[in-house]
Amino acid sequence: MSVLPSKPALETALNHRSIRKFTEEPITAEMLEAILKAGQAASTSSFMQPVHIIRVTDTEKRKQLRAVGANQHYIETSAELLVFCIDFAKHKKIAEDAQVDWTELTLMGAIDAGIMAQNVLLTAESLGLGGVYIGALRDDINSFDRVLDLPEHVVPLFGMCLGHPAQDPIMRPRWPLTCVISENGYKPLDEKVYEEYDELISDYYKRRSNLDLNYTKQVRATLCHEVRPDILPFLQRKGFAKR
Repeated sequence: MSVLPSKPALETALNHRSIRKFTEEPITAEMLEAILKAGQAASTSSFMQPVHIIRVTDTEKRKQLRAVGANQHYIETSAELLVFCIDFAKHKKIAEDAQVDWTELTLMGAIDAGIMAQNVLLTAESLGLGGVYIGALRDDINSFDRVLDLPEHVVPLFGMCLGHPAQDPIMRPRWPLTCVISENGYKPLDEKVYEEYDELISDYYKRRSNLDLNYTKQVRATLCHEVRPDILPFLQRKGFAKR
């Protein structure tokens, strides 16, 4: 595999934006292979490599997943749709008595999938592509699972749409570093710093979408009600998080 020209890692990481509009140009086989190999090179706990990526190319499956994933059009129309899964089915085949129902292994699989996926996205962006994570597929995780016909000990976590960008959105402001980094212990949220950040996010949403939305409203809309209560029974049905 030849080495493709790519932007530096720091420049790429600092310029990340989620891309939700793509051109019709496909991703070349050479570029996709490089992206997936970069993902596979990510760190993995205890060298277990408990991640499986499903590349969804079937148009009917894409359509069904779009219906599962809040009707986000790019699930169906992006050049590539990758689904990242926890995968201990391979390990059960290697060692039939492997105890994969411990909650720690669910965490291990989810963490490894996140690390691997970020390698994939960062590499794709360094090559001039854009992408977006699709967590909404877990809104109906049982249907998500059925569309992909996944076996026991394999759990779908999220999708990732990749393609050539057809938009250049403004960057969404992150927390100030002082709110997410502390030394030798946990530092509680500074209310004054948070008020300034809340106003910054309000301004961002007005400029981006003319929405009356700030970070406080977003947190309340996301966290102040039950959050996907079917996840735990689904995990347990698939052989995970039983103890």
